[in-house]
Amino acid sequence: MTHIAKDIVATFSIVAFDPATGELGIAVQSKFLGVGAVVPWAKAGVGAVATQSYANTSYGPRGLEWMAKGKSAQETLELLVADDSERDLRQVGIVDAKGRAATFTGKKCYPWAGGITGPNYAAQGNILAGEETVLAMGRAFEQTKGPLAERLLKALQAGQAAGGDRRGQQSAALLVVKEGGGYGGYNDRYIDLRVDDHPRPIEELIRLYQLRQLYFEKSRPEKVAAIEGTVKEEVAAHLVRLGYLSKERSADREALYEALTVYIHTENFEERQVEKGKIDLDVLQYMKQQPSPNEVG
Repeated sequence: MTHIAKDIVATFSIVAFDPATGELGIAVQSKFLGVGAVVPWAKAGVGAVATQSYANTSYGPRGLEWMAKGKSAQETLELLVADDSERDLRQVGIVDAKGRAATFTGKKCYPWAGGITGPNYAAQGNILAGEETVLAMGRAFEQTKGPLAERLLKALQAGQAAGGDRRGQQSAALLVVKEGGGYGGYNDRYIDLRVDDHPRPIEELIRLYQLRQLYFEKSRPEKVAAIEGTVKEEVAAHLVRLGYLSKERSADREALYEALTVYIHTENFEERQVEKGKIDLDVLQYMKQQPSPNEVG
């Protein structure tokens, strides 16, 4: 049996570009604590890098520097490994802001190890159950429609279903960047989610992504309703139940609006705050599922 060193980053990952939105991203899973602090690197308008297998973390910032200077993903990869005396132990996937992808697996990476490239993506892994892991990731990414983040998560799920890391699961991460995509529009960190230690990290990562969508995505017009009739009754009842509104004032429309505003700001739903007299139905659904204060603990 092959001895596997404890300090190796055994993982499977996918780096990708969405030409429709300009987003760049990485999704990764590993039997390794806190893989999100090691493997994924990305910069809007430049590219994305996944560095793994005895991970040389300098590949991340250096790779982004090379691509920012105009080098392609393949040229960047060649520059990174050229002066690395331990390149035979490394594995890296790169995609640039034109969708050109490259992947490299050193000949001393623990088996199964390898990678593939396809339209706007590269998928790779080491210490895997087999080649089918990366092939399944590629198929899932190509066949899934929707936002880049969801395509990346589908690829991770497919890789795990095909065998994944043969040592098991521990951590996972999702990083997506786009210009002005960060909170408040001040940086490019559109989505940055990590599961550092969990028995089912991909499932937990998907749960966090769904929460992130609820908290930080803008309300969709079709999900906004006037606070009238049944909706008004439900909003008032849940604000009373959750302690934001007294039962005696629940029929007072202004008191209800004031309590709803306090609730929205307390629960960090600022991105889903709509005009006075209306509510995002996703927020109302969250309220319905929220336990009463006396049910917590």
